[in-house]
Amino acid sequence: KLCVCVSVCIYIYIYIYEIPDLNPKKAYEYKYVGVMTIGRDRPDLAESGVRIQCSLKITGVSDQTFLLQINDLTFDEFNGIPGKSSFVTSPKLTQRVAAELTQPVMFEYVRGQVGDLQAPVEVSHSVLNIVRGILGFLQVTVKTTQNIYELEELGIHGICQSNYAIEEDLNSKELHVTRIVDIKNCREKAAVYKGMALALENNDCKERGDNTVEIVQYKYNVRPTEDGGLITKVYAEENQLFSPFNVKGGNSKLLATQEVFLIGVTDSVGNVTPSPMQNRGNQIYKFGTELNQIPLQLNKNTDPMAKISELIEHIVAANIKQVDNSRTADILQLYQLLRLVTLDNMETLWNKYLGNSEHRRWLLDVIAEVSDARVIRFLINRFQRGDLSVNEATQAVLLTFNHLEANSETVEMCKEFLIMPFSRSSDLLWSTVLLSYGSVVYRYCGTVDPCPLIAVQPLLDLATDSLSRNDEADLIRSLKAIGNAGHLSSVKTIMKFLPGVSPTVVSVSTRAQRAAVQALRHLAVRDVHRVQEITLNLFMQRNLSSEVRMQACLILFDTKPPLALVSMIASFLLEESNLQVASFSYSLIHGLARSQTPDNHILSIACNVAIKILKPKLGHLSYHYSKALHFDWFNDDFLIGKSSDIYIFKNVNSYFPSTLISKWKAYFIGRILETIEVTAILVYLALKTTSILTEKQNTSLMEAVLKMLSEWQSLPEKQPLISAFARVFGQEVFHADLNKDVIQSAISPKAGKESPVWNMIENIQNGVAWHWTKPYLIFETRYIRATMTGLPIEISKYYLSVTGSTVNAKSTISPPPTDNLGQLLNADILFETDGNVRSAKDLFVFHGINTDVVQSGAESISKCLLNIPWKFSIKMNVKSMKFQLDTPPWKTRTEILSLNYNVYAVSRNIEDPAEAKMTPMMGDHMEFEENPWSEADHLQTKICAKAPSYATAMCMEMEAERAHYLSEYPLYYVLGYTRCAFTLEPVERNKPIDKIQIEISNGPNKDTESVSQSMKIFLSQQMSKSLGSIPDPVLIMTALAVSGNDKPEGYETTVYLTQAAEKDEIQLLVSQIGEEANWRLCVDADVDRTNNKSKMQLQWGAECQTYKINVEAETSHLVKGCTIYSNIVLLCLIFLRVGEYIPGVALLQRFSQTHEKNPEKQISALVTLATSESIDMRMEIPELTVYQKEIPLPFQFFPFESNQQDEGPSISSSVRLLEIQGKFAVQLHIYIFVCLV
Repeated sequence: KLCVCVSVCIYIYIYIYEIPDLNPKKAYEYKYVGVMTIGRDRPDLAESGVRIQCSLKITGVSDQTFLLQINDLTFDEFNGIPGKSSFVTSPKLTQRVAAELTQPVMFEYVRGQVGDLQAPVEVSHSVLNIVRGILGFLQVTVKTTQNIYELEELGIHGICQSNYAIEEDLNSKELHVTRIVDIKNCREKAAVYKGMALALENNDCKERGDNTVEIVQYKYNVRPTEDGGLITKVYAEENQLFSPFNVKGGNSKLLATQEVFLIGVTDSVGNVTPSPMQNRGNQIYKFGTELNQIPLQLNKNTDPMAKISELIEHIVAANIKQVDNSRTADILQLYQLLRLVTLDNMETLWNKYLGNSEHRRWLLDVIAEVSDARVIRFLINRFQRGDLSVNEATQAVLLTFNHLEANSETVEMCKEFLIMPFSRSSDLLWSTVLLSYGSVVYRYCGTVDPCPLIAVQPLLDLATDSLSRNDEADLIRSLKAIGNAGHLSSVKTIMKFLPGVSPTVVSVSTRAQRAAVQALRHLAVRDVHRVQEITLNLFMQRNLSSEVRMQACLILFDTKPPLALVSMIASFLLEESNLQVASFSYSLIHGLARSQTPDNHILSIACNVAIKILKPKLGHLSYHYSKALHFDWFNDDFLIGKSSDIYIFKNVNSYFPSTLISKWKAYFIGRILETIEVTAILVYLALKTTSILTEKQNTSLMEAVLKMLSEWQSLPEKQPLISAFARVFGQEVFHADLNKDVIQSAISPKAGKESPVWNMIENIQNGVAWHWTKPYLIFETRYIRATMTGLPIEISKYYLSVTGSTVNAKSTISPPPTDNLGQLLNADILFETDGNVRSAKDLFVFHGINTDVVQSGAESISKCLLNIPWKFSIKMNVKSMKFQLDTPPWKTRTEILSLNYNVYAVSRNIEDPAEAKMTPMMGDHMEFEENPWSEADHLQTKICAKAPSYATAMCMEMEAERAHYLSEYPLYYVLGYTRCAFTLEPVERNKPIDKIQIEISNGPNKDTESVSQSMKIFLSQQMSKSLGSIPDPVLIMTALAVSGNDKPEGYETTVYLTQAAEKDEIQLLVSQIGEEANWRLCVDADVDRTNNKSKMQLQWGAECQTYKINVEAETSHLVKGCTIYSNIVLLCLIFLRVGEYIPGVALLQRFSQTHEKNPEKQISALVTLATSESIDMRMEIPELTVYQKEIPLPFQFFPFESNQQDEGPSISSSVRLLEIQGKFAVQLHIYIFVCLV
């Protein structure tokens, strides 16, 4: 019996402590204080925040159900400097929140766990989430059998891992419970990510640091009672550190605290009869109106339709002449309001503005940002009713689809565009519809796993149907759309078009094969091994087209192959006979071997091993072959980086690239964003140019291109001459082919009145006034999650662009064309125009609380404005090759480019919109500490480059204020006010300028001769020494400031050319024109074919006599000796300063160095042609010699013969880019002599 009693007592003791509980027959009163602040956690830096104070009363309804009643509520706001400012109560906001928050809420409470909540229907999700945050203090699991333990618990943040530590106070018998919740890695996390589907997570970057750190800790005092453990005091703290860079280098800090005190426990009086309530779910945070609330402004939306109409009117009026960058807030508010209205409201707005082109264009552009099913249905109605032009439809589809919230409903609605006849009314529109639909599927598949086949099935069916119809253009479009979708079920369809990888392969053109290979790019992320298997198979098929193999190699390395696979590729390349494939693959591996970005860390190690294997055989290949150029940079302190790639694809024996690709990536906030990729496919042009070079051995590459363009009428009818496509954020958004018909309708001299160019010319003759604007929300990224207080915390970035152009133009043509465009070549044309192009780009970053009633946080605002105004007239005659441009001088200060940036602590509430506060985070109150940066905390400077002759100056203005923690935290480099501007400003002159006149002609000009009589004497002296007599110039260009009847001032450039069988001579003269002006620059150059020697002499100063440089290049053995030139003191000092940097630069470029005694005051360079594809370089400065061997050349000097076979004709020898005679070693010798008298 004694044992039983002891066991029972122990059980009761443990039970009392294990299970904090509430007695349904008692009433519990608590005092609650919840605070959230957002700032930099540094003295003297502004912060903002909110505070909720109230009393809580909990009474029992049943054994496991309790009623929470909130009373004495106050809602306070903070905005200012901690320690100098204080929280201020907002009565109106308190009244609004209290209307819902003080209503009773029922909740389940069993064994220390809060269950489902019930509340009246009128209580909003936002207010009920605050209740969830308050009830979080009851959520605790106490075990006295263990002091330290961990378990998974459900709470307001989701289902998260909790770590407990328990201490017992032996005097009071109270337990002190510490609970740490890892809210970064929750299951069913109460968080929403928007706008980041196309930015791949970079886990390797997170190993070097992170841009967000989140943690929550609770401290409970639990008192033993007869009813169980009673929570008497709770202190909770939640921290979120955020930085656009690395949080280790400074951060924006969210600090949320909760304090709960037990006031008393009393017996309940009578039974509680709650009012009717609805079940509102468990303790996990529920998202509501905050998803539609843009965090940058807070407005009452009582009548959204009236406000939308008002805003459109204001925006159109403000931007009718030029872009007004002060109206950005209106555009954001317009986005906000349109997301609140119904489809019927959208139709009403459309019908209202249907006949007004300016209002209609703005409505179409902004309505695309509604981003849900309503805007898709709106576009479907437009397509069905034929309300849109092809141009409008193309832009609307591109913007809407690529910003659409992808889900099963919107995917099904987007399918309707694939079967609408209007979608096929234009090749560009049809291509845009397909590519955009593929992008929607890609984002949808990122949210569901597995992604249903039905989403991508229309594109797969289209590819099959295009093949059966032998429609290559449609087949390529469908493959590109399939590539955008990146659906795993599309692999089999793609493989059908790739030889050697599928038993059911079909025969298609090389163009289609290239598109099929590119369609694998997104699958490389979702099924790495499958893509590696396919691309490796393609790469190893030596009978395939070179470009298909190189494209496969590119995709293969995008999958980040392991060391074993890279080594296999290297081993295969040792036996590769196709030098185009070998060169491309080697250069790709070589570039990746030097990569610094985190995602390529393991791959770069593998590529370094491969380079050691391949370099002896392939390291000497020049730019005559295909190349992959990779450049990247990454900074661990800021966790940002960039990479750029240039891919040059050539066919065997081809000098002209068949494909050019340029790609850029950005690394930031732990993600990789493929910003833009541009591709030009020039296969036909490469083949045609190569054919011309084969026929005429002495033809230069430029001559071959010009000859090919001159024979455009013989080009094929259907084969694209140029194909171009662009990808933005990894998704292909544009694809177009340029064929013979397009060229003929645009530039053919025989084109007549049916040509669109003819209509354009007629309109300009009558005078045109054209205005265009384009608002574009480039990206909207949002990360919203719950906090312990029940208020959501948000990190968001908005990048908005508004571009506009206003053009007025008129032309006079004498005689006017009557039959064809070719008549313009013999006419005198006067073209007059004025206008401007302005582009405003605003970047907003917000970190703080964002709800439909209150906003509080840190907000950075960056505004960039590009402004290009113009006013000029052009007179020209194409036949006589004379052009004259007249423009007025700059009369007022004009900002060409400006950047303004600052960070603010913001507070807004819906009841007091006039009381909104934006306090600069670093303002005039700063009290700077004594430190090395204190003198540079406020920088203000202005630098101008003046052109007095033209009464114009280009100036750069800069002003910056910085916090005094620069050396400790890199984040503070961007904290504070920054302004930078480039301006054009007038310069005062004694004589006012009427106009600036620029004239270009290819021969003597009477007007030019009248202003350059002083040149004749100088020319007769100079040319008697070189050319013998004064020949006619081949080019004359003048830039003059004309002022009434006074002599013009400015500069004149004249080019003379004398050609002979043995020697070509060219002379360029630049002369200052004006009273007492004698400054000149003279360049004399000649190419002596007899002696294989070239010389150039550069002189400048007064009458070209002050400074002089000689450069010689010859194909001979090194010539000994040195020529001394006088009067070049300044130039000598410049070159001596340059010489100081040569050792460091040479070392960075991996040149070898030897310390030798070389001639004083002289820098010389010796370049030796080592092979047909490389050079040796040797440079001597007085105390050092640097040299490097086998530097690859971007071209080939000697004929190159190849036995490779590929598509297109082969070439037996290449063009001789440099005539070389004799069988001796060729040396290119360059002297630069810089000597003092």
